[in-house]
Amino acid sequence: MSYCQEVEKLELVYRIIIETAQKNENNITLTFEQNHYLKNVVRLKQEDQFIAIDSHNTYLVKLIGNKGQIIQILEEDTELPITITLMIALPKGNSFDEVIRSCTELGVNRFVPVISQRTILKPSNHKIERWRKIAKEATEQSERQIVPIISDPVPFSEALGSIETKNNNRYICVTRKKAKHLLTHLSQQTTHSITIATGCEGGWSEPEIETAIAWGFIPVSLGSRVLRAVTSPIVALSLVAAVVEQKN
Repeated sequence: MSYCQEVEKLELVYRIIIETAQKNENNITLTFEQNHYLKNVVRLKQEDQFIAIDSHNTYLVKLIGNKGQIIQILEEDTELPITITLMIALPKGNSFDEVIRSCTELGVNRFVPVISQRTILKPSNHKIERWRKIAKEATEQSERQIVPIISDPVPFSEALGSIETKNNNRYICVTRKKAKHLLTHLSQQTTHSITIATGCEGGWSEPEIETAIAWGFIPVSLGSRVLRAVTSPIVALSLVAAVVEQKN
């Protein structure tokens, strides 16, 4: 089989995320949910192949009974060569679901949901667990190797103090203010870590912007139009991914 045929074949293989503890030598113990997905949802048969990903490696695996047997370790690397943190004031309703799904596909490493002065949503523990499940599913779908971390929601002022300052460029997206476009700053980006903060409906308040600047955040624009709370982080992450991958 040629290399192109091998790649094409692997593109048709279903993917799951596993915990490191599920792996024992060349065997993988599948959870009930994973077994159900592989056998009843995507309808794999015995000895059909799938891909399993943990925090260390990507494996080509064969289904044997209720377990997986590792065939080989795959050489895959679809991650961006930069660590991205998205600090986002929670939008109303279920809008954050789409932000997580899209921004995981775009390469974000960590979500920091914050409660700002204009935040309406007060998420339950059940909703937070749902967010983490969405991030895991989006990781599988986009063929990434790393599942983004989703922190528990905290007040904006507390979140600002949690961001690592070493080798980290920090930007806060603003509207109706004079600020350079994010793309201008990204073209000069030299560090390997970036944090982008986007607001909820109504944007950030002036005191919040001033506090963020005091913590080293640079106000940036995403264009002359006012974007929705769901659109802003997707646009920002799209710009980051495009610039970083073009450089590499």
